[in-house]
Amino acid sequence: MALSKQQKDDVVAEVSELISSSKMTVVAKYQGTPVKAMQELRRQAKDSGTQVKVVKNRLVIKALQASDTFKDVETSELEGMLLYAFNSEDEVAPAQSLDKFAKANPTIQFVGAYSAEGKFLSADDVKALAGLPGKNDLIAQVMATLASPVNDVMSGLSGNLHGLLDGIEAKAA
Repeated sequence: MALSKQQKDDVVAEVSELISSSKMTVVAKYQGTPVKAMQELRRQAKDSGTQVKVVKNRLVIKALQASDTFKDVETSELEGMLLYAFNSEDEVAPAQSLDKFAKANPTIQFVGAYSAEGKFLSADDVKALAGLPGKNDLIAQVMATLASPVNDVMSGLSGNLHGLLDGIEAKAA
């Protein structure tokens, strides 16, 4: 069923808002993916805060051109049956969600991505991005690195304290 002009304008406004608020918008081909699998992809992606939408490419191009940040961005790759994954919290999450799903469903293939700065990333860049740890993982790694010297000092002090107490106990006996 064809959309009316008002419905198209609403879709363009919604996509424009999603793109401008998203830290990373990943674009992927989904031709040949069953409807049930697409529903599962949406559910899995939602767990990481990623929103997956299937929108006509022409409407996405209009939304990109309506934004000051994205008006000069590359749109030649937006051909065929594409889905768009948006995430306003984490740059890596949309790529990871689609990559994880694509391992079980090879019909999903990366086309590229739009960064928040208005740059187009190639499919290879998106695959590399999908291999990075997520924001929460990186925070945990930094916290563990920062806490490591403190833990080492505490272990050293407690070891010396135990040795001293063992020596005192041996003298008392």
